[in-house]
Amino acid sequence: MGKNNSNMASFEPCRTKMEKEGIAQSAISAFESTFNSLVSGNTGIIPESTITPVPELVHTDSISTAPDSALLSETVVLKLNGGLGTGMGLDKAKSLLEVKNGDTFLDLTAKQVMCMRKEFGQNVKFMLMNSFSTSDDTLEFFQTKYPSLAAEEGLEMLQNKVPKLDATTYVPATCESDPSNEWCPPGHGDLYAALIGSGRLDALLEGGYKYMFVSNSDNLGATLDLSILTHFATTDASFMMECCERTENDKKGGHLAIRNSDKHLILRESAMCADEDEESFQDISKHRFFNTNNLWIRLDKLKEIVEKFGGYIPLPMILNSKTVDPKDDNSQKVIQLETAMGAAIECFEGASAVVVPRTRFAPVKKCNDLLLLRSDAYIITDDFRPVLNPACGGAAPVVDLDSKKYKMVGQLEEATKAGVPSLVDCKRLTIKGVVRMGRSTRFVGDVSITNKSDESKFISGKIENAALDVSENIGLGALKPSVVATAPIAGQKPGTSGLRKKTKEFMSENYLNNFVQSVLDAVVAGGTNLSEGTLVVGGDGRYYNDKAIQTIIKMGVANGVKRFWIGENGLLSTPAVSAMIRERGPVWQKAFGAFILTASHNPGGPEEDFGIKYNTQNGGPAPEYLMEATYANTTSIKNYKICSEFPEIDIAKPGCTSVAADDGSSSVVVEVIPSTESHVALLKSIFDFGAIKSLLDREDFTMIYDSMHGVNGPFSKAIFVDELGQPESVLMNQIPKDDFNGGHADPNLTYAKELVAIMGLDKKGNKIDVSGSVPSFGAAADGDGDRNMILGSQFFVTPSDSLAVLVANANCIPFFSTQGGLKAVARSMPTSGAVDLVAKDLNLDFFETPTGWKFFGNLMDSKCIFKGKDYTPFICGEESFGTGSDHVREKDGIWAVLAWLNVLAAHNPDPSKALVTVEDIVRKHWATYGRNYYCRWDFEGMDAAGANAMMDKMRADTAANTGRTVGSYTIATADDFKYVDPVDGSVAQKQGIRFLMADGSRIIFRLSGTAGSGATVRMYIEQYETEKLDLAVADALKELTTIALSLCDIKTFCGTETPTVIT
Repeated sequence: MGKNNSNMASFEPCRTKMEKEGIAQSAISAFESTFNSLVSGNTGIIPESTITPVPELVHTDSISTAPDSALLSETVVLKLNGGLGTGMGLDKAKSLLEVKNGDTFLDLTAKQVMCMRKEFGQNVKFMLMNSFSTSDDTLEFFQTKYPSLAAEEGLEMLQNKVPKLDATTYVPATCESDPSNEWCPPGHGDLYAALIGSGRLDALLEGGYKYMFVSNSDNLGATLDLSILTHFATTDASFMMECCERTENDKKGGHLAIRNSDKHLILRESAMCADEDEESFQDISKHRFFNTNNLWIRLDKLKEIVEKFGGYIPLPMILNSKTVDPKDDNSQKVIQLETAMGAAIECFEGASAVVVPRTRFAPVKKCNDLLLLRSDAYIITDDFRPVLNPACGGAAPVVDLDSKKYKMVGQLEEATKAGVPSLVDCKRLTIKGVVRMGRSTRFVGDVSITNKSDESKFISGKIENAALDVSENIGLGALKPSVVATAPIAGQKPGTSGLRKKTKEFMSENYLNNFVQSVLDAVVAGGTNLSEGTLVVGGDGRYYNDKAIQTIIKMGVANGVKRFWIGENGLLSTPAVSAMIRERGPVWQKAFGAFILTASHNPGGPEEDFGIKYNTQNGGPAPEYLMEATYANTTSIKNYKICSEFPEIDIAKPGCTSVAADDGSSSVVVEVIPSTESHVALLKSIFDFGAIKSLLDREDFTMIYDSMHGVNGPFSKAIFVDELGQPESVLMNQIPKDDFNGGHADPNLTYAKELVAIMGLDKKGNKIDVSGSVPSFGAAADGDGDRNMILGSQFFVTPSDSLAVLVANANCIPFFSTQGGLKAVARSMPTSGAVDLVAKDLNLDFFETPTGWKFFGNLMDSKCIFKGKDYTPFICGEESFGTGSDHVREKDGIWAVLAWLNVLAAHNPDPSKALVTVEDIVRKHWATYGRNYYCRWDFEGMDAAGANAMMDKMRADTAANTGRTVGSYTIATADDFKYVDPVDGSVAQKQGIRFLMADGSRIIFRLSGTAGSGATVRMYIEQYETEKLDLAVADALKELTTIALSLCDIKTFCGTETPTVIT
């Protein structure tokens, strides 16, 4: 690899690639120095014959110089935080790994900094060197948990990146599937290039800083020690390395030595040792001192070296052989060139080293270290340092876990789900094979555990000075997880409402299993402990729900879930799930999330649609980052976990089923609960049920509620019959059916045709001749109970008007009036501007968001989660028959119905007077605020390619259309709606094409993400009027509709101008 290429390889391709990426010249120069070392034939090897062991060093416990606190104003503390911990199976900053008592490395680091500042009475400067892989996670962490530190100027300095090199030609490697794989971190030796290239070195010197203390973020023992700082300053050393005396645990790590040629101190890492010198390298009696990577640097001396070498500091090369794609052993063979920051000791004249106690060296490189640190063998001091428990007698236990079974953090956490074992009295622990341990496990003395079987075995109680073979021990029984091989299945990218496909696709081999495992893996990676709290599972009762629930339970158990709440008969409306997560207790059983099995208003049955979505612990839909992580998992999944022997649960009646492991190590509780319990209890606290009952009991008031054979059947009975005392005749289609009785459970004028006819209307909302009386009030729900349609006697209330009326009358509802009234309202962008007028009149905060309830959820949680402004109490809605408030984090169909009944009750306090009707309330609202004539056309089942091409054409023409006159209208603005979330700063783009007319009229086009197959094009038309309040909607919007069809040219792209649904 060396000699032929040394004459051929040029650095210019690397220079070009790095300059194109915008990498600092200091980093390019440093990498060129390393590259030239490679092509010159230098292997980076330091032969044993060229060095001499370091005879003795100053021990810091012998330092007698009085500490000088005045030095602190000249000192900066820097933590290296560039590692992902990929060697331990991590894909985020290693420093975000939980260490002890719920604190991560970064938690303890932040607390150490704040404690240090308090102790010394000075604002000691603190910095982080992040990598391009850890920056976002780290900054988000500090902004969320330690905002005062995050706000400090100069907190972050970014590590550079360098090209991976083809192992044969030394040219930059390529990776078409993921270009980010073409780069690698240059090792922590990049500290110096980063200080130079970022301008931080000059800025620190100009700011009066002279000394820098550097350490790794995973070494929590490395804190600013004033005695060591004073020693460094008073000895006038240019560079000082903290070392520890090597033990058996350290023999494979780098050591300090003296170079024979110039008597300089140098650092020899394991990669710099020839095979024939390995015995000497590991001889801890010969090479006694290793580098802790705790370094003290004189910044002025560093500047001198940089200037001497023309802008960089030359460091010895470390060569690593890899593949360009770390996940693909068959990808291009590459070389990664790195440098070590400790190796700079050979570049500083007058460099020194000191021996520090082990308390200053507590890094986590392997799961052995992590188990030890998490155990009672270490304690956290008052200044947040992990130190060896005094009860250990000064010697840490030697932990030797099976390197194949416990290489990854996830494997260790699987083994310690029941708790971390006691190691305080242990001398040596050796584990071969897979085992499980818990808080009750106590290792004493010298213990060896062997398990030759494939099933993990539980180790409990006190194990003292024993060598145990647990291969034949009893296992988990019904709780034994199986790991089933699988492969990615295309098309599992969840939309705004989860994953929806044809039922038969979900029923195909591994389809549901892959997605569920991908969600669970993403949830765990996000920091949720599945063994704590409860997983809720339920759905709208559509075909395949029952079998899917059993699968999810078995997979949940295999992934560590200990408690489930299942809706009776598997039924839970979407808002009921949100209510259950938020309201149901006790606290120690609180739900951490839920799987909701629904495709909402889409048809159900073996030939129709099925869906699944995940809601998080705030009760709302999974945030974008969680769904992105889920999708990424679906594209790389290799296996899923399931407890195949776990018994089927009878979900037909309430009750608890407890299943214990054969070895007694754990148990799982599955509780089938009354579906309506939590939701109905919450709704009773929100509304005045007494006033509503009085309204319903009036002789001149009648109502009908259509559940459309969806999940709200049991809820409607629990509320209207059981709580409000009405006869069951007020309910229709209240028996849930797995195919919604062959209907389309979408509460609109087209699909709720039976109810619409009873209410004296046609599918366009026009009055029809009826024989007999028409109910005073009608309402309908969709399949999963989160949507609503409101009707008066021969009168249709558009969802946009419904939202505006409820906001205007919110103080009629106790939930709002007792909290001082509404604070804010929001609508989706396509929803009409009717509510905007009310918000302005009532001086409420107002938001126009993209379609998707998660945007409303962010506003609701602005204070409690994001520490921002409090917008609650809050009402929000969408034109697609979704309305709700901050009582849950989903739209809530039955809430909207009760809200209307509460408003009607408030307008009808005296039963002796004529009934104020739904129509009366709406017309009064129009008289006050004007009328927004509005309709939506749905073109369902359109060819996706044609629909997308149509949207792209309109998107491309926005600039040309702006200012254009069309008919009697002028397009003031044509754009593609973009939303910057005021709560978390996230940006949502391409949310719908808008044509905003000069007179306030609007035409909007969107592609819906809720269809199970094909594409749904939605066209929205809106015209505002203050005088002509009684026009037929079609007449008021006739010209705008013609213009809209012309602007989109849907006939050309999709082959039709005839909608399937008009709302």
